[in-house]
Amino acid sequence: MSTERYNARTAEPKWRAVWDEKAIFETKNDDPRPKYYVLEMFPYPSGRIHMGHVRNYTMGDVVARYKRARGFNVLHPMGWDAFGLPAENAAMASKVHPKEWTYANIATMKAQLKSMGLSLDWSRELATCDPSYYRHQQKLFADFMRAGLVERRSAKVNWDPVDQTVLANEQVIDGRGWRSGALVEQRDLTQWFLKITDYSDDLLTALDGLDRWPDKVRLMQKNWIGRSEGLMVRWALKSGTAPAGHSELEIYTTRPDTLFGAAFMAIAPDHPLAKAAAETNPDLAAFSEECRRMGTSVAALETAEKLGFDTGIKAIHPFDPSWEVPVYVANFILMDYGTGAIFGCPSGDQRDIEFANKYGLAFKTVVKPADAGSDFAVTDTAYDGDGVMINSRFLDGLTTEAAFAEVALRLEKIELAGKPVAARKVNFRLRDWLISRQRYWGCP
Repeated sequence: MSTERYNARTAEPKWRAVWDEKAIFETKNDDPRPKYYVLEMFPYPSGRIHMGHVRNYTMGDVVARYKRARGFNVLHPMGWDAFGLPAENAAMASKVHPKEWTYANIATMKAQLKSMGLSLDWSRELATCDPSYYRHQQKLFADFMRAGLVERRSAKVNWDPVDQTVLANEQVIDGRGWRSGALVEQRDLTQWFLKITDYSDDLLTALDGLDRWPDKVRLMQKNWIGRSEGLMVRWALKSGTAPAGHSELEIYTTRPDTLFGAAFMAIAPDHPLAKAAAETNPDLAAFSEECRRMGTSVAALETAEKLGFDTGIKAIHPFDPSWEVPVYVANFILMDYGTGAIFGCPSGDQRDIEFANKYGLAFKTVVKPADAGSDFAVTDTAYDGDGVMINSRFLDGLTTEAAFAEVALRLEKIELAGKPVAARKVNFRLRDWLISRQRYWGCP
């Protein structure tokens, strides 16, 4: 007896038609069985599905079918993440409206996904570019506005001059836009933000309650929020070296214990002091402009070559009026973290030691491991751990923790222009969520 070979071209359309006719995958809200929700990421309607789509939706379908077999009322919907720049670019190239291009692609990809035989509830299909969907987004935005959780302000962004849009940090590759390949510019533009930084502490505390999350994911979230305790320290600027109207430079540091290891100050290209100095220094202006072509992400700054420009400005050490520290504009300082300015302690930070060695800046070792000898010295590899203070005057012999407290205590008692030189400060790496990224084909 011979078995007839399975013919997918005839069998599968037949049974898909039966499924559609009987609506066996449509979910009823009043079904008394326990509910289970399966949702994969909505695809972008780019025109055709690829193997990534096949893999993703097959895995989700296995879960949905398994849960149905176990007696659950499974909701397994599908939708389209349909706004975005690709639709705009394609529409301009083909001279059609992005809506026409998007919905034509949705029709094509829907037919392809249906041919896979997925157990999807197509009666609940949605597209994020449909007014029936994005009116809910608009309502949420209005609710956020009324609650004071949204604000509009000027911010530095990655600007693609070809695509004429703002790019996320991840979309800047080696200083160029990921789609256009154009050199990215950093521009100050008026943008809308969700004020998530108001909840930095709450977000950090809540991680402890997510006991079903993998430890490595919770650690990533903790580092992303990035809580740190440090000091805001105001350094006087030497008269005659700084532009008019600039008499001090405020920095944020988590290592005030290493103040006696200061070899340089570094400020962001868009720091007010840097801008003022650049007004009369064309070379500095050109350097700052080149820095603005870099991405604004921490990752981009960490991997880029560390470059600086000596402004000729001198900062006065807060513990020693005779100690002058050179002020550099540097490409690795972000204006939106801390104050956009740092003091560099090469012996305690690898980035700082590479910078100091590159520009021939002398430095001394100020922290040694507790078990190291008196001849311990840093040359090419920084020591950034805890330990015992050395070459630090009144701090010598103290632990790094005790030195932190001693520096804070002393600087809080010293005044500059009628105010304490230093104040304790809790800072976060977390930034408000910039949401002004669409040009035309986005939620209005």
